[in-house]
Amino acid sequence: VLDKTGTITEGRPSLRQIVTAGGFTEQDLLTTAAAVERLSEHPLAEAIVHAAEQRELTIESATDFRAFPGLGASAVVNGRTVQIGNQRLMEESGIDINPLSGEAERLSTAGSTPLFVAIGGTAAGLIAVADALKPTSAKAIEALRTDGLRVLMLTGDRKATAQAVAREAGIQEVVAGVLPDGKVAELRKQQQQGRLVAMVGDGVNDAPALAQSDAGMAMASGSDIAAEASDITLMRSDLEGVVSAIALARRATRIMKQNLAWAFLYNVIGIPVAAGVLYPFFGVQLTPMVAGAAMALSSASVVANSLRLRA
Repeated sequence: VLDKTGTITEGRPSLRQIVTAGGFTEQDLLTTAAAVERLSEHPLAEAIVHAAEQRELTIESATDFRAFPGLGASAVVNGRTVQIGNQRLMEESGIDINPLSGEAERLSTAGSTPLFVAIGGTAAGLIAVADALKPTSAKAIEALRTDGLRVLMLTGDRKATAQAVAREAGIQEVVAGVLPDGKVAELRKQQQQGRLVAMVGDGVNDAPALAQSDAGMAMASGSDIAAEASDITLMRSDLEGVVSAIALARRATRIMKQNLAWAFLYNVIGIPVAAGVLYPFFGVQLTPMVAGAAMALSSASVVANSLRLRA
């Protein structure tokens, strides 16, 4: 199971388009949104702040900042409450976004993530940001599928946006529009169906799902919380690290079984001989010196076999 932002994609989204409503200008929308998002750590927030800085806009101070995981954020800017986030946040806040729904769907289908902005309880417009696919993602996903693994993308983004990214990455199964607890529920559903689930993510929102999975993998560039909740931290931030980790785990398991089989066979043969089972028939005995050398040779062979993992 793969998270989208920062896992399949670069995690460095950029602003693509601004759509205004309610008499607000693009500058008003961007500066106000940037004032809120400057207090957030989400990659989408960074894209908005960066766009405002590139245009050399003056970003106001914001107070009473609140983050809503999987939904968006709000704050007070110049005495007005500003909310920025997805459709669900707007609906829960009682904001009418019907005039913007058509544009949001169009941008989502094109692979962008539309963020609605409400100022003073009124829909002010939306800001579309997009995140490019990592160069290695499609190749790594194909390698996972070739290796016999199912690949599912799990994201809080709109369904249209998620499907556009999935098509580009070569993923056929997508679960979109889920909050952090929804990600955990999806993993539990897969596990209840008897599947072993590996979760790959990088953000704070992924931490509960990483902890729930049978094997949680966090990207090196991800949050500290994600790394703490995972079983494995990948030292490079692309999906080829997942392919390598699975291949390494399988090789390690195979070598462990070989070592176990060798040790079992050695002891099954060596212990009876050392106990003198052959002496009445062939007069064969093992002196302590020979037995000690044989034991050392057995340990050396196990170590030598294990060192093949370095190849």
